[in-house]
Amino acid sequence: MFETYAHRLLLLWGWRRRLVTFAAGALSALAMAPGHAAPILFLTLPALVVLIDGAVVAGPHGVRRLRPAAATGWWFGFGYFLAGLHWIGVAFLAEGRTELLPLMPLAVAGLAAGLALFTALGTLLARLLWSDGPTRIFALALGLGASEWLRGHVLTGFPWNLIGQAVAFTDVTAQAASVVGVYGLTFAGIAVFAAPALLADEGTHRPWLRRLTFALVLAFTAADVGWGIYRLSGVAPVGEAVIADARIRIVQPNIDQAAKWSPEKKQEALDKLATLSDRRTDPETLGAMSFSEIVWPETALPFFLTEEPEALARIADLLSPGTILLTGAPRVEPADDPNTGGRRYYNSLFAIDDTGAIRAAYDKVHLVPFGEYMPLGTLVSRLGVGELFRGIGGFSPGPRRNLIALAGHPSFSVLICYEAIFPGEVLPEGGRPDYLVNITNDGWFGRSVGPYQHLDAARTRAIEEGLPVVRAANTGISAIIDAYGRTVASLPLGEEGVLDGFVPSERPNTFFQRGESAFLLAFSVSFILLSLAGKGKRRTGS
Repeated sequence: MFETYAHRLLLLWGWRRRLVTFAAGALSALAMAPGHAAPILFLTLPALVVLIDGAVVAGPHGVRRLRPAAATGWWFGFGYFLAGLHWIGVAFLAEGRTELLPLMPLAVAGLAAGLALFTALGTLLARLLWSDGPTRIFALALGLGASEWLRGHVLTGFPWNLIGQAVAFTDVTAQAASVVGVYGLTFAGIAVFAAPALLADEGTHRPWLRRLTFALVLAFTAADVGWGIYRLSGVAPVGEAVIADARIRIVQPNIDQAAKWSPEKKQEALDKLATLSDRRTDPETLGAMSFSEIVWPETALPFFLTEEPEALARIADLLSPGTILLTGAPRVEPADDPNTGGRRYYNSLFAIDDTGAIRAAYDKVHLVPFGEYMPLGTLVSRLGVGELFRGIGGFSPGPRRNLIALAGHPSFSVLICYEAIFPGEVLPEGGRPDYLVNITNDGWFGRSVGPYQHLDAARTRAIEEGLPVVRAANTGISAIIDAYGRTVASLPLGEEGVLDGFVPSERPNTFFQRGESAFLLAFSVSFILLSLAGKGKRRTGS
């Protein structure tokens, strides 16, 4: 059966081949949150292997394989990113700006097409090490794994929906991220998911190589599952290992994005946040008096907090002695650059005490391109289309990620929205925090799959770093996640409410923190050697 289907794929040509490749990529997106249908990759990645096998074109100077392999990768990547990131189009409608509606399909397709270039590069690299033997799955793992790493770093990076996230679809299989990180899961996961392609091979030469390949695939799987079982064995049940004096309340106001920045709505937003913060949810909860920290989401206050003394006074009245409010709000400071109008703006988090004093602040370091700043903004203006992008950009990046340690409170580091998707870039200068605070406003993306994928990335950061995550979102999904990536409690997408709990305890430093680069180097060198070992005589009948 496998041989029959593989043979049909191998012989596809023209638009049928492109359509099947696109469909395989699109189906692969089902492996991401919220579906977590990782087993689909046992079908789509073997299909990609066979499609690369057949990616040949006769030319005047002989058979060409590199360009057809890259084209195959591009069509696969285009399907994957178009299906997995279609929700980004919702942002064009979030504020009711109908003039942007014609740009929506172009922007979504353009983003998918651009990101697919990384997949094309990955299959091109794989083709350079390709063979007719079983080790070609390691060539694919090396090529796509390297391209995924590049996607996370080139032009500030966009490591959204990395293939390694599919490996982390259960708590057990996710724990290996504490050793090799999500990029390591990507390398190993591609090899494992692609392995069924070998079942269709006919009469492979050097049978020992085929046995070795299957043995390594089984070893990766056993190591992943075994480490997960070991790491979770003897661990306290979800929600029991906590920092006893760190009781928190997360507020999810579910404020409509279209009305969020209206000047007349700022008092309404503050009233709603204050009312929710002071809500009594059970006999033991005395409103805001019961918590050491209250967390509001990204840009919860749609105004410059430092220019609104009345708002700070209102917050002071809300908080009981010893309570700290962590809230997102824009920050402004004078600037010498005349192009900024003499002011510089930041997307920030403020820590405010019960006197209304700002005790600490953090300015977002890693900004969202085309969201918080406009790449090539000068060129866009010169082209005369700047008005189409009115309101996009305007923020400056913060100088560094800093540790916030306030007397009487556990220390924390802040990840504002998009910053939670970057592996290895979440720890601050100045020491290891007790937990991570992730504030976000996923209201831009409505009731789509985007907020679920965003939450899944934050969960993976918790596992990699061995640190709990406290996550406050405007429209969801707010959550408390422990150091093993297990969800202690959460609020559903699109609902208003509060989430009460304690900050979970941290774990000791993980292997990921100590040697992520070494593990990635080991995967790369090993896969190169394995791929080269497979090059040689062609299999019988090829």
